[in-house]
Amino acid sequence: MYDSWLRLGLDTVRLGLEAQTVVALRLAKLSLGGTAAQIEAERMVTEKMEAAAEAAMTLASGGTAERVVRDYRRKVRANAVRLSRS
Repeated sequence: MYDSWLRLGLDTVRLGLEAQTVVALRLAKLSLGGTAAQIEAERMVTEKMEAAAEAAMTLASGGTAERVVRDYRRKVRANAVRLSRS
């Protein structure tokens, strides 16, 4: 019983740490300005809206908090990789 709660807690902490990395990388990109920064800002807002809608649908259809966190982490890690390359 406690294993699932512990795993969810640790995954949530990992999500927070990974998200901080993405925030730092995005701020660096946005601080440069220009077209790339504008595109990134628009992408950021769009991604957040889509991710929130997906999380709501997951929960509304009987999905678990673990799945929501797992899906968010996958998206955040992909952003970290993408932003690290640019």
